[in-house]
Formats: sequence, structure tokens, C-alpha cells
Amino acid sequence: MTNPSLAAARRDLASAPLLVAAAGGVPDRIPVWFMRQAGRSLPEYRALRADRSMLSACLDPDLVCEITMQPVRRHGVDAAILFSDIVVPLYAAGVDLDIVPGTGPVVARPVRTPADVDALPTLAPEAVRPVADGIGLLLRALGDTPLIGFAGAPFTLASYLIEGGPSRHHEHTKALMHSDPRTWHALLAKLAGLTRTFLQVQIAAGVDAVQMFDSWAGALSQKDYVELVQPHSASVLSGLDGVPRIHFGVGTGELLGAMRSAGADVVGVDWRVPLDEAVRRLRAAVPDGPAPVVQGNLDPAILLADFGVIEREVRRVVAEGRAAGGHIFNLGHGVLPDTDPDVLTRVVELVHGMRP
Repeated sequence: MTNPSLAAARRDLASAPLLVAAAGGVPDRIPVWFMRQAGRSLPEYRALRADRSMLSACLDPDLVCEITMQPVRRHGVDAAILFSDIVVPLYAAGVDLDIVPGTGPVVARPVRTPADVDALPTLAPEAVRPVADGIGLLLRALGDTPLIGFAGAPFTLASYLIEGGPSRHHEHTKALMHSDPRTWHALLAKLAGLTRTFLQVQIAAGVDAVQMFDSWAGALSQKDYVELVQPHSASVLSGLDGVPRIHFGVGTGELLGAMRSAGADVVGVDWRVPLDEAVRRLRAAVPDGPAPVVQGNLDPAILLADFGVIEREVRRVVAEGRAAGGHIFNLGHGVLPDTDPDVLTRVVELVHGMRP
């Protein structure tokens, strides 16, 4: 699915602030983008999605391009994040699931036995050609703005498959991982292959960086993460070449060192841990390695406060980020639906006005 002519047409991004920071360099400004910047906070997004399901939109190249471009045009962010969903490769592979409004992904038949794992389909690159085609459209539209591809990490995909949907306690997931580790590892190995394939398709199509989301990894102890999850995340990251690899999880303050050891170039940090403390934990994990690069980590809820409060918190995050080898400003999770888009634009302007 590689399209060399398109990739070559816009690969002169050596000075793009996001890519410079991701490599541990000093960019000409602090790069900033927002998780879920292409989504529910934008009225133009809501209008476009009014009569389209999430999954159909994610597999429509024209919609993928337009929705991905909306926050770039509106906010002037330093990166676009591909409009998609973590369950897209599962759906494209043939897993019977749907994204239910107000609930999230719902799997028709949960995966809980060795036979269920054996029956899981693999992902053929051709099944996600619409995603690659959308990336091709974006390469022409983005100019010198980098494009970040993304996918869900094996553990988070497993939790949806095992629970059958979102879960507060992940009880079936934890029961399987401890009571039947052979089946657990077989499942995560399959999902690591699926995630790796999905990201490789995006890289071949021309994305400039990738982010792997482990939304539910914070439900795990450090011991369980290191023994039962990290090897599979490392398997994904080790199979990706040529672009910066960002690894982000929610509630993963105790897992930051293990996440870095899995092989990410940039570790995303949620709002619960100050960036300077996160840097200390990341350094301790790889004491002989380069200074860690971090992404984050303004609390998304702060964006609903008065702008004076927002400015104070933005400046704090930037100051704490100076402890890192590189800092990509972002939120500690995704943009909340009730966020005023004009506030996001003002935050971008504020961050760009501060010295790197």
C-alpha cells in the first residue's frame, strides 16, 4: 500500500517542531496538539457526523481527510491526528462489533476461551485500504504539518474483546490473564500482530509519527503490566520503523518506566503526574539512555475554567516539561465534548508564544 510519489511529495519536515521535539532536539517553538482534537468539541465535526456512524466515517477516505483537517485549520496545531478509532482494525478484520453512542465499543461475542482466541481473524492490509487512502488525501492537504497515525494497544483491545464493551473493573480480563495465562498470551500476541499491521499500513501510506493508546492499562499493577502486557506492547513498537513512536496510557503513572522500556520514543503522561516527576521516573527506567521525551499533560477539565486559570496551568505544564529531553504539549487525555473550541485556539497561541 505504499505510495512513494505521495510520500516523497511532502516529506521535507525536518524542521517540524513536533518531529524535532520527538527526537530530543530543540524546536523553534513548543509543539502542541490535542488528543481528540478532531471530534466532538467542534460544531463542524458534529454537523458532518450527524447522519454517519463512527465506523463508517472511519472507513470513508474523504471523511477521514476532512475531519482530520478540521482542527488543523481552526486551531493551528503542530500535528494532525488521524481520525479513526482503536477498534477499527478489529472491525475491518471481521470482528462483530459496533460503536454505540453513549456507550462505546460493544462486541457481539466476548472472547474468553482458547477456541474464541483461535477464531479471531487476522488483519489483512487490504481491509484497511480506506484508511491508507485517507492518509493519501491528507498528505496533499496538510503541507508542512505532520500527520500522526494511531492504534490501540494490545491490552486495551483485549479488554474490550473480553469484557464485551467498556468496563470499570475489567474483572473478566483480569480473571483470564491470571487463571489462563497461555490463552491470555495467545490473545495478546494476536492483537499485537493486528495493531502492528494497522500501524505499518499507516506508516507505509505516509504518516510522520504514530501513537499507541493503552487507554485501560492504568487498571493494572506494575507487576501484572510488566509480566503480562509489556512484552506485547514491545512487540508492536519494535516492528515500527522510520517514524517517532508515542506511547500513551490513562492512569499509568506507576507504569511510566515500564512503558518507556517497551520501546517508545515519546511517552505520553496523563494529568495525574507532574511532567518533571514523570521525567524522573522515565530516567530511572533507562538510566543510560537519552533524556526522555514526554507528551502532555494539561488536565482536560481545566479547559472549562476561566482563561486566567487555564493560562496559569499551561505555564506550569510547560515549566515542568523543561525537565525532559523534549516536550510535546498536549492534554492528559482527550478534549472533552463541552470544551469551547476558541479556548483550544487560545491555548495553542499561548504555548507558541513561550520559549522552547
